[in-house]
Amino acid sequence: MKTSMTLLKQLFLSAILFAVAQIGFAADTVKVRMQTSMGDIVLELDKEKAPISVKNFLSYVESGAYEGTIFHRVIDNFMIQGGGYDENYSRRPTQPPIVNEAANGLKNRRGTIAMARTNAVHSATSQFFINLKDNSFLDHKSPTPRGFGYTVFGKVIAGMDTVDAIRKVRTGSGGPFPKDAPTTKIVINKVTIEK
Repeated sequence: MKTSMTLLKQLFLSAILFAVAQIGFAADTVKVRMQTSMGDIVLELDKEKAPISVKNFLSYVESGAYEGTIFHRVIDNFMIQGGGYDENYSRRPTQPPIVNEAANGLKNRRGTIAMARTNAVHSATSQFFINLKDNSFLDHKSPTPRGFGYTVFGKVIAGMDTVDAIRKVRTGSGGPFPKDAPTTKIVINKVTIEK
């Protein structure tokens, strides 16, 4: 009887510890669904390793800033980029640039999402890209302008078939871009946080 009670207590304690661990784990990530004109992409964002980038991205999601934007740059076997222009190639307003978190240990591997930026290290705002292959040359190597890299802040967990369909679209000139712009607009209709 005593052994049964001890076993039950241990099982109960184990269940509680497991539940707490799961809650803790879930708190470190957040899922986002991106509904595009070519299908959905579900992303898992890493709040633990890229807290600034995730908070920044989610602020654009919550304000609806990504709705009606396009994937304006598509380079097969490299990446697809969006989040900055609407269908008329008008720039969307942005918040101030954020700190580059590329030294967080996350790598620019196939299916990861990263912050796009200019040549200035800490210049990322709303634009992002999804890696179509392992792009290690974009990873953090040193705290110098040339070696700082691009911040990975999450990964595709569903809809990689949509990403791969986007990579195959015909591209050419569009708006301010002399090349790499899809000739048929790929629109981000809605982005929502998954509950």
